[in-house]
Amino acid sequence: MSEIPALTVAVCQFSPTASRANNRSRIAQLTADAAARGARLVVFPEYSSYFVDPMDATLAENSEPLDGDFVASLQATASAHDVTIVAGLVESAGERVRNTLVAVDATGLRATYRKQHLYDAFGQTESDWIEAGELDAPETLEIGGLRIAMMTCYDLRFPEVARTLVDAGADVIVVPAEWVRGPLKEHHWTTLLAARAIENTVYVVSADHPTPIGVGHSQIVDPQGVVLAGVGTGEGIAVADLAKDAVTRVRGANPVLRLRRYGVVPG
Repeated sequence: MSEIPALTVAVCQFSPTASRANNRSRIAQLTADAAARGARLVVFPEYSSYFVDPMDATLAENSEPLDGDFVASLQATASAHDVTIVAGLVESAGERVRNTLVAVDATGLRATYRKQHLYDAFGQTESDWIEAGELDAPETLEIGGLRIAMMTCYDLRFPEVARTLVDAGADVIVVPAEWVRGPLKEHHWTTLLAARAIENTVYVVSADHPTPIGVGHSQIVDPQGVVLAGVGTGEGIAVADLAKDAVTRVRGANPVLRLRRYGVVPG
């Protein structure tokens, strides 16, 4: 018997710029295209509201509160196409800003996530401009029978972040990113996306910036680490169907997860 897809998701790989208005317009256009392909959850990259490279003081100047123009625009777009949108917001936080993910539907803001691990690595110092998020209880939302959770870019390198989300009930982890290019970085990105999916038996839905800043390769990965759909290095949209049955089936076949369910983890 064939499975009935519970949720169609789209990852939209695009290049946010220093024009907040243009970014909102581009998101609206890509959302319309994704919705026309059946998507009910549409995922955009980190820093979708505003982005400059290298980072500078304009981040704070162009930051917004959660009730600002960016979230309002996402709500209007989500309402127009009956979808939920996840995107990266440069959120106001005094002298510095927060690197925040927002999940928005027609009713408004459904969940947020503030990046925990700042990208102070490979010669970059994100902490010069960004305030790290608090280690709060994960916020999740349910769409099409699947529990959705979020984390950001560099957090992908820390397995405990994904485990915390799964312990909160996540079936799908959404990973907006600006995965900076560098030696072996594309390999790290795709390997870690698959690893987080396999070790947690969840779908991983990732949206990156295209080259030359990011590595591209936004992907939708199933609970066994198989890439269901993806984008190359340029701008584009990838769409795939997710099903709760697939998560249940893979978890049922995994003896480690069965032991964890009863509080026993093999050494």
